[in-house]
Amino acid sequence: MTSLIKTDGRVVAALDASSYTFSVAGTAAWAASRLGAPLTLLHAIDRANSGSSEDLSGSLALGDREVLLEQLASVDAERARLAQARGRELLDLARERLAEQVDMEAECRLRHGALVDNLLDIEADVRLFVVGKRGEHADFAKAHLGSNLERVVRAVHRPVLVAARAFKAPRGFMIAFDGSATTAKCVEMVVASPLLAGMPCRLLAVGDAEPRGFQAAAARLREAGFEVEAQCLPGTPDTVIAAEVERQRIELLVMGAYGHSRIRQLIVGSTTTTVLRQCNIPVLLLR
Repeated sequence: MTSLIKTDGRVVAALDASSYTFSVAGTAAWAASRLGAPLTLLHAIDRANSGSSEDLSGSLALGDREVLLEQLASVDAERARLAQARGRELLDLARERLAEQVDMEAECRLRHGALVDNLLDIEADVRLFVVGKRGEHADFAKAHLGSNLERVVRAVHRPVLVAARAFKAPRGFMIAFDGSATTAKCVEMVVASPLLAGMPCRLLAVGDAEPRGFQAAAARLREAGFEVEAQCLPGTPDTVIAAEVERQRIELLVMGAYGHSRIRQLIVGSTTTTVLRQCNIPVLLLR
């Protein structure tokens, strides 16, 4: 049978200049250590979001336009140089901190272009992506998710570990189980990977009735050596999952990633998005 998970490849941490930077790096280092995988720190410089100078030269005289265009080109070149210097400094600082604090070596990659495109370019050599819940431009007061997060999770085909704002090595985890083929596969992926091996597991279903395959999933986890507490609770999934994470002091949540219907998700929302916004712990999203 074909393995449900990629058993080789790198852990890649996507870093930006947000308050999540060192948490993402620390979470990725923890995951790389658990998986026995090499670690890469990646920073993407997206020109589309770099604030390049607006061309206001259309109504100017020819001589004035030439001078202005030269000035704009000079400004853009300086902005690009500063963005590269900033990116290198960010990567170097994160790498040095990991070397000092957890004795973990990391490769640094500075790339140009949109983050999603860069992650897809290197995906074949990646075992796990680690990203922050929010980027440097997110509105923390409104608990908005980072603009790249949903795009990354929907685009890539590898597991994505969404880091919390502060890193703490998890000592246990919870799987949100809904009886779908995706969450059944999540259980098999947890069993097949060393990432969470040996940790106590809470298996949670939410609804009026126990979902199909719930007891089989609990048995599968126990058979693989996990200590499992399984429970089905009434209510709506996004509300109950978030409440149980807080009440049980869960340190890592495992969920299925977004569904395939992009239009439907835009219309009715998503449990995944709501839980990500409400839970202040790392969330491992599996397909």
